[in-house]
Amino acid sequence: MPSAWLAERDEGALEKALLLPLGLASRGYSLGARLHRAAYSGGWAVSRQLPCRVVSVGSLLAGGSGKTPVTAWVAGRLRARGHRVVIATRGYGRSGRDAVHTLSDGSRVHGDVVGVGDEALVLAAHAADVPVLVGRDRGVVGLRAVSSFDADVLVLDDGFQHHRLSRDVDIVTLDAGSGFGNRRILPRGPLREPASALARAHAIGIIDGRLSDGDAAFLERHAVSPHVFQARRRAARLCRIGVPAKQGESATALAGERVGMLAALGQPAAFRRTLEEQGATVIAERTFRDHHRYRARDLRDLKREAQVWVTTQKDAVKILPRWVRGVDLRVLTIDLAVASEDVFLDWLEARLR
Repeated sequence: MPSAWLAERDEGALEKALLLPLGLASRGYSLGARLHRAAYSGGWAVSRQLPCRVVSVGSLLAGGSGKTPVTAWVAGRLRARGHRVVIATRGYGRSGRDAVHTLSDGSRVHGDVVGVGDEALVLAAHAADVPVLVGRDRGVVGLRAVSSFDADVLVLDDGFQHHRLSRDVDIVTLDAGSGFGNRRILPRGPLREPASALARAHAIGIIDGRLSDGDAAFLERHAVSPHVFQARRRAARLCRIGVPAKQGESATALAGERVGMLAALGQPAAFRRTLEEQGATVIAERTFRDHHRYRARDLRDLKREAQVWVTTQKDAVKILPRWVRGVDLRVLTIDLAVASEDVFLDWLEARLR
C-alpha cells in the first residue's frame, strides 16, 4: 500500500495541487462504484441466484487485509461442520482462459501459478480438503460447484464487489494495523468503493489487533450492526523452499534470527509484524508490488544483505528453487486463529439457514 494511503494527514497547498489529478480520478472511480452497486441493488441489473448458499469474503480496501486466510478458514470450518463446501476464486493474474478450472478436487491439486494465479494455490494449500474452482464469473463457477461437487455452500474469495452473484452472507475483512488508511477512494486512497458500502456487510473481521479509535468510529458510522469478530494471522511452520510445510519446523525457530524479508504483498508490514512477533529481527527487505511475478534477477545477491531470508507461501509458489541455490531461503506458513470461533460459526450457520 503506498505510504500516501496509510493515514489521514494535513496536506499543504502544493501537495494538494499535485494530487488534484488523482482526486479527480478518485471522484470518477467513486461514481462508477456507486453506480455499479446501485444497478444491482436497484434491480436494473440482476444478480445470479445459485441453488446453494453463498458466503462472500471480501474487503473495502485494496491490498492485503486477510481475505485469503479468512476464506480458507471459513470454508474449512464449515466443511468440518458437515457442509459440502467449494471455494470460488477469480485467480487474479492467471493466464488460463477456461471458464472454470478445477484447481483442487479436495484431495489433489491440478494447476500451477501461471495457469491459476498465486492466491488460488494458497487457498488450495490452506483448505486442503475443500475443492477450489477458479474462474472470472463466480456465478458460472458456482454452477460447476453444484453440478460437480453437490455443493451446498459456495465460499467466494474477494467477492464483496462481485455483484453479479447473489450472496447470503457478506464478510468484510479489515487489517487492524492499516485500518481505513486515509479513507479516500482509489487512486487517491485505498478504498475500492465509498464507505457507505459497509452498510451491506453482515460481518466484519478485524485482523491482527484492534482498530484505532478513529477507525473504530469510522466503522461504526458506516456499518449497520454487523457481527464483528477478531482474528489473528499466526506463524505456523518454517520450511525450505520446494519442501512441503509438514516437513518443516515450528516457526518458533525464528526466535533470535536476523533475517531478510522477501515479499510481494498488498500489506508487507503485516508480514514484518509476524516475523517480529516470532522474535526475528528484520535486517533487510526486498518487497515488490502485490502479485509480482518473480524473475531470477529479482533474487540476485540476497546473501550480501542477509544470511537467512524468509518469504510467504504466496511468494514461494512463484520462485523456482534453482534461482536461490546457495541461499538460505525459508517459507513461513501462516494459519488463522479466530477469537470465540464457535460463536462466530454458530452465527454464520444461523444466517445460512
